[in-house]
Amino acid sequence: MAKPSSSSSDSLRESINALLSPTAEISKDLSPELVDRLLIFLSNVGVSNPIPDHCNTKGFLSDVISAVLKPLTISRGQLTCLLTVKPVISNFYATLHGGALAAVAETISIVCAKTVVGDDKEIFLGEQSFSYLSGASIDAEVIADAKVVRSGRNLTVVSIDFKLKKTQKLVYTARATFYNMPVSKL
Repeated sequence: MAKPSSSSSDSLRESINALLSPTAEISKDLSPELVDRLLIFLSNVGVSNPIPDHCNTKGFLSDVISAVLKPLTISRGQLTCLLTVKPVISNFYATLHGGALAAVAETISIVCAKTVVGDDKEIFLGEQSFSYLSGASIDAEVIADAKVVRSGRNLTVVSIDFKLKKTQKLVYTARATFYNMPVSKL
């Protein structure tokens, strides 16, 4: 591998330093070479890139999520959706981004919970967890099966399995816990 020229090395150093906030602290225990590699990785995956103006609008994320989700079946305590992995929700490795999975899982679990929780109650997300078992590549179709595991007076728990449509391989699992709140009557 060729060694970078001094000017390109200086340019790289300037762009790496731009990633650091003025108050960033780097441990003295880390070697400068390791710090350089970590900062180059962060730069390569787009950390600190500005958000484009067309993306910096209210509801943008909701629009993106609704564009990749299609409900297939809805019944009491169960919901099945088709998730199509598009480049807009993929990561540096060309698989479904973990943050996009979280947004999709939250949306699906809210809808699934609302099939059981009455209209007189509001719910809010108290906890959400994920298991990333594999990756779903760009253009993959993923079936998301959500089920209410438990629903009581104060709590509703939803579990979601994400399987590749083509192979039925389980790629992600998610679990969401919602707190049920009575709607105040003013």
